[in-house]
This record gives sequence, structure tokens and C-alpha cells, in this order.
Amino acid sequence: MPPVRDPHNVYADAGPNMLNDVTRSAKPLVYVPHTKSGDVWVIDPATFAVVGKYPAGIEIQHVVPSHDMRTLYATDDLGDTVTPFDPTTGKPGPRIPVIDPYNMYYSPDGRSAIVVAEARRRLVWYDPKTWKVQGETLTPACAGIDHADFTPNGRIGVFTCEFDGRVAVVDIVSHKLLRTVDMPHRNHHMGPQDIKLAPDGSVFYIADSDENGVWVLDGAATKVIRQIPTGKGAHGLYLDREAKRLFVTNRNEGSVSVLDAYTGAKLAKWQIPHGSTPGPGSGTGHPTPDLHGGPGPAHASPDMGGLTADGKQLWLSGRYDHAVYVLSTDDGHLIKQIEVGRGPHGLCVWPQPGRYSLGHTGITR
Repeated sequence: MPPVRDPHNVYADAGPNMLNDVTRSAKPLVYVPHTKSGDVWVIDPATFAVVGKYPAGIEIQHVVPSHDMRTLYATDDLGDTVTPFDPTTGKPGPRIPVIDPYNMYYSPDGRSAIVVAEARRRLVWYDPKTWKVQGETLTPACAGIDHADFTPNGRIGVFTCEFDGRVAVVDIVSHKLLRTVDMPHRNHHMGPQDIKLAPDGSVFYIADSDENGVWVLDGAATKVIRQIPTGKGAHGLYLDREAKRLFVTNRNEGSVSVLDAYTGAKLAKWQIPHGSTPGPGSGTGHPTPDLHGGPGPAHASPDMGGLTADGKQLWLSGRYDHAVYVLSTDDGHLIKQIEVGRGPHGLCVWPQPGRYSLGHTGITR
């Protein structure tokens, strides 16, 4: 993989507006996949208007940027396909057959697309150009294999096991499962989910929904060091553009916790108003009914998403209330709430800064 320019910050080349020659030609858009309506909605971030709605299969989980950042893929785990989107136009192409793509990552050297086949407890390695299978890594002791991140040198991948309360540690070159590491308290309902490498590579942060917080795994992926309480349903993890703050989405209480990206110290908690779109500092909002019928949840449900290229906005899907939230990264106030389809999940903001993509909704370095 390309060498890290700053060992103290592996994300140094993904700072504010650090677009490369490929991403500079991309049209700024936000892609919202839906697990219930099986389509991808496309939003213009300048106007907050929905500018496209595209069928993409049965259960669309995430929109994933390719390693070379030239294509975005909408993953359909029930339909066993990925749908490519051209980021210069925002339009989809023909679907590609892929085995159970719940999530998708890329080996840091770009040689493999790693499909996370959650229902089949395995990783399926594909040639990212021809989509021919290169091999499989069985993970029988990793029920709900889910999210991933990689060590600074790109040799090791750490994959969370949502229904087994552990992580699976995989050698990226050999594709071999090296070991599993149990969390101190193993949650089997909605356990370890998103994972993020600290900027200096010293630790991995692991969101655990049932634990209502974040586990801290050592950088060698051998042992859990401690746990950081954040809020009910801790789920998604995102770094700010300077890689100084870590945002944790607490899906079951409608909040975002802000941690120091290096130490894990708690800096703030932002409550997302549920309903109307207030301005900075108002801190108010009223529950709204479910936009597609029936009573809505009693709080916002921030799930997955990403930052804008300049780092000024954090876009998050509202998993249980058919919405997308746009937050200011300055103080967390809700800039806009946008109605979308049913079951919005792995939202992708594009373009993203960086030299290459490791997958998911836009992990770039």
C-alpha cells in the first residue's frame, strides 16, 4: 500500500478538500441506500433536494467507494449483486453478481475487493476489475461478520462479529484467519459493529450497540484495553477531517458523542432534535410521525454516513425514521433533516479526500 506520510496521522492525506485527480471530477452528491425499499436515493448536498431515485435490488445496505475511487457500489445482500454508480454523473450501471455483499472493503494494496458475506460467515475475495473470485476466508466463529478496518501497514484487517461479541483478525496477504479476540463482555444481539483505527495506529475503536459504548482494542489486535461509555446503541464511527475528533452515533438515543481521536476522552455529546429543523443552539425539536405511516420513534436514529469533503458537515442516515440528518461539525446543530425512503442505511457522501478508498461508506487514506 502507499506509505503513510505522517505516522502520527494515517489520515494525513485525507484532510479538508484534499481531493485527488479522480475525485476532483466527481459530482458532489450524497447516495442513500435503503434496506426496505431496495433503492438508492441521490441528494444534492448544495440544495438538500433529492435528485434521483434508482432501483438497485432487494435490500441495499451500503454504498461503497472503490479502491481507485472511480466507482461507487451499492451492495444488495439479499439479491447477491452490487450496482455500480458513476460518480461523475450520479447514475447507475448494470448490476454485477456478487455473493452476499452485506458490506464491502478493499485490500489496502487495491488487489482485492473484500465482500463481507455476513449471512454466510465468510469473506469472499474478488478481483475488483473482473469480479472473479480469488478465494474465501471462512469465519465460523464470527456470527454477523460486519465492519472492518486495517492496520497502518495494511497487513492486518480486523472484522467485527456483531452476533458473537468478538472480532476476527485476518492476514490480508494470505487471506488467513489469524485469531478471534473476545470483548470483555460478549454481546450477541447487537454487539461489535463499526470499527475505526486511531490516527496514530495505536488502537482500534469498536462501537458496541448493546454495550452502549466503544471498546478500545490495542493496535496489534490482540486484546481489549478498556471501554468508553457513549450512549444507547453506539453504532457508527467517523473521524473529522483533521483526524482529531471521533464521532460516535448513538442510534438508540438520537445522539452523537464526540471523543478525542487519540485518547478517547469525551469532548461533547450532540442531541439530534427529532422533527423540525432548528438552527444553531436551539436544542429543540418535536417528535414527528413515521413519514411512511404509523407512529415514528421517540428519538432520531443516527446510523451510518460520512463527512463532506470540507469536513464542515456530518451526514447520517436515520435508520428507523426514513430521514437523513445533516449536522454541523462545529457544534453539532442540526442543519437539515431530509425525508428519504424506507430503511436508510450505509449512506455515502461523495467525493471524499484521500489517495485511495478502503471501502465501507468512504474510509479513505
